[in-house]
Amino acid sequence: MIYLDYQATTPLAPEAREAMLRWLEGAGEGDGYANPSSTHKAGRAAAAAVEVARDQVAALLPKGGRVFFTSGATEALNWALLRGAEAMPGGVAGLSIEHAASLQCLERLNATILPVDGEGVALPPEATLIPEGGIVATMLVNNEVGTIQPIADFAAAAHAKNSLLLCDAVQGYGRVAIPDGADLIALSAHKIHGPKGIGALWVKDGVDLPPLMFGGAQEQGMRSGTVSPALCAGFGAAAALAAERFDADAEHVERLWSLALDLLPEWTINGDANRRYHGNLNVRREGVNGLRLMSDARDVAFSLGSACGSGSGKVSHVLRAMGVSEADARASIRLGWGRYTSEQELRDGLQAIKDAARLQGVN
Repeated sequence: MIYLDYQATTPLAPEAREAMLRWLEGAGEGDGYANPSSTHKAGRAAAAAVEVARDQVAALLPKGGRVFFTSGATEALNWALLRGAEAMPGGVAGLSIEHAASLQCLERLNATILPVDGEGVALPPEATLIPEGGIVATMLVNNEVGTIQPIADFAAAAHAKNSLLLCDAVQGYGRVAIPDGADLIALSAHKIHGPKGIGALWVKDGVDLPPLMFGGAQEQGMRSGTVSPALCAGFGAAAALAAERFDADAEHVERLWSLALDLLPEWTINGDANRRYHGNLNVRREGVNGLRLMSDARDVAFSLGSACGSGSGKVSHVLRAMGVSEADARASIRLGWGRYTSEQELRDGLQAIKDAARLQGVN
C-alpha cells in the first residue's frame, strides 16, 4: 500500500511509539501504568510525564496560554464552541469550509456562516457578520483543499467586537507557524505522527472557558477523567519531533509538491496553489469518477475529501462552498504526503492513479 492520505492521519513516529511504551509496559519498577492522579511515587512519575508532554505541545503554540489534553480535536472544538457559547452568549460565526466537528456545532448554535472565495480562502471579515461578545471559528489550514486562512484578520475583527477567536489548527500544527491572535486553539496528535485518541485545547490566559466535564478535577479542574500518560507522552514526543524537524519536513514536502505537479499536468488544482500547505493536493480531472478511481487504484491510499465524510456519498461541502460544480466535485481527489513519503512512492502512487483514470477513458 502506498499511503497518500496524510490529512486523514499520519504514520506514528518511531520516537512517539518509544515514548509511549514506558507508560504502557512499565519501566522495570512497575510505575509505567500508574494513575497520574495518584499521590504515591509511581503516580507522581506519571503526572510528571504528562506535564513534560504538555510543555512539548505548548512549545509550538503562542505564549501565554494553557494546554488541556482532550480525546482529540473533535472534543476540543465541541468544548470551545458549545461551552464557550455559554460564556460568550453574543453569538457565533464560522467559515463555511470548517471541518464537520466545527460546522455541526455552528449549525446547532445557529451561527452565521462566513463565505470563502473560489480559491478556498475566506473573504475579508465583514464587521456586520462578526458577533458582539461571541465566538468566531476560523480554521488555519483547510483539511480538504489545504488553503491557509487569514487568522490574524479574523482575530482582529473578533477582538474589535469583544469576541473570541477559535482556531482549528489540526492541519497546520507542526507544519506551518501558528499565528498570534487566537484565544482558543484545537489540536490533534495523530495528524503530526502522534497517537490517535488524544488532542488538546489551548486556552489563552484570561479566557474564562467553562469546564468540559466534572468528576475528578483532572486537567486543572477543566476536564475530569483519568489522563493517559502514554497518549500524552506520544503526543509530546511527536510535537517535539515536529519542532526539531520543522524546516526539514517543510523542504521535503515542497519537493514532493513540485514532483506531483510535474506528474499531473492535466489535472486542475482545487484551491489556491500558493496560499496553502503544500502537503495537500486536491485536484480534479474532467471525465474522472473519483469514487471509482479509488476502487481501481486500490493499492494507493488517497481520499475524496475529509475522512469523516468520505463514506457518506455526499459531495464535499468545502468544494461546493468554493463554487465547484457537483460534477467537478465528484471528479476530485485529495492527495496528502509528508515526512515518511519517499519520492519513489509518490511517483508510483500517482502513476497508479493515472493508470486507473485511463481505465475510465481519461488519457
